[in-house]
Amino acid sequence: MRELTPREIVSELNRHIVGQDQAKRAVAVAVRNRWRRQQVPAEMRQEVAPKNIMMIGPTGVGKTEIARRLAKLTGAPFIKVEATRYTEVGYYGRDVESMVRELVENAIGLVRQQERETVREEAQRRAEERLLDLLAPTPPAFDTTADGPESPERYQRTREKMRGMLADGAMDERRVEMAIEQKAVPMMFTGMGMEQMDVDLQGMLEKIVPRHSSRREMSVREARRVIFEQECDALINAEKVNAQAIELAENLGIIFLDEIDKIVASEAAHGADVSRQGVQRDLLPIVEGTTVQTRYGYVKSDHILFIAAGAFHRAKPSDLMPELQGRFPIRVELTDLTRDDFIRILTEPRGALTKQYQALLETEGCKLVFTEDAIRSLAEYAFQVNQRTQNIGARRLNTIMERLLEELSFEAPEKGDSRVEIDAAYVQQRLEEISHDEDLSKFIL
Repeated sequence: MRELTPREIVSELNRHIVGQDQAKRAVAVAVRNRWRRQQVPAEMRQEVAPKNIMMIGPTGVGKTEIARRLAKLTGAPFIKVEATRYTEVGYYGRDVESMVRELVENAIGLVRQQERETVREEAQRRAEERLLDLLAPTPPAFDTTADGPESPERYQRTREKMRGMLADGAMDERRVEMAIEQKAVPMMFTGMGMEQMDVDLQGMLEKIVPRHSSRREMSVREARRVIFEQECDALINAEKVNAQAIELAENLGIIFLDEIDKIVASEAAHGADVSRQGVQRDLLPIVEGTTVQTRYGYVKSDHILFIAAGAFHRAKPSDLMPELQGRFPIRVELTDLTRDDFIRILTEPRGALTKQYQALLETEGCKLVFTEDAIRSLAEYAFQVNQRTQNIGARRLNTIMERLLEELSFEAPEKGDSRVEIDAAYVQQRLEEISHDEDLSKFIL
């Protein structure tokens, strides 16, 4: 995990997300506290609970992006789940413990990637030797004459020549046949995603279902990738990966629980509303701290950081169960986006939409230029449409930009090397009629 100060975290988040300073500072402090916890004595470490965060604000203002960028920035295991995916035991849906299992799967991927880097060199060496065995198999018996057609010396020279050709990529398109190991899945489970199975059943199936090999022809380029993966699997200690992943998930994992306001039951509690209230009851022990069985071992959720988010249009955070409210001591409110925010969103972040479209059309030789008045005009349209129809925040820009550049994106391959300037007049020409017709705006923008 990268040891960043809160100020450094906020600075990094500012490179991708506009505004929402209060939320950025809150998550930065929460993450730094996790590092601080690792530095205190062991007996105190167990007492320090994570300060879970509840983000309150409309859709499209940066709640999810803050959490996702935070996890990427720190290298922590991270998953985003919707509270509406889960239902109380006895109702159709997923049980809340599955979110912890998903987090562990994410941690497994992170640890395996780190381990792959440590074994990469040896795995590449082994993969090369196996490829050479496929391209120049050892003769069943060598000629005993000094330099006969199948003498060891002649075979070795051939092998070394092929090694050089492999390194140069000269043999990438050569076809080879190799064995691919596969695990058969019983017919009764082919329509069911493995992740939907009970963890015990899934683990049991993986142990008892036999593996079988089939021979397949492929290019050397593809075979190199397949063999490299096989060698990485052989070199990586699975038990070590599992143990490290569980520790990583337990101490640094982040679960972003979106749409938490959707599991607030209405006063007329019946049917689905009963299930929503039940989800809160089932969620409480996970957030408070419990032990969850996964296919890799038992995982404690005591120190996982939970970040909940919701618009809370029809409900209030105080409508949640008091016990659950108490597990989210930090509350931050994210504000609606202004015209100036839209201007900044279109220009400042590394992955701003204007920069994305410029890069995409550059591949066709089309140089796309946005003038300042075009940016202001786009921001105005996004702001106004959000005001008149449903407010979906920055996501509105995706629809507007796609509509604005639809024709240009279609014709770009035929234009060849060209320069296209997008100014306010260009924007108005393509968006004015739609934006002023409220019925059209609802469907198109």
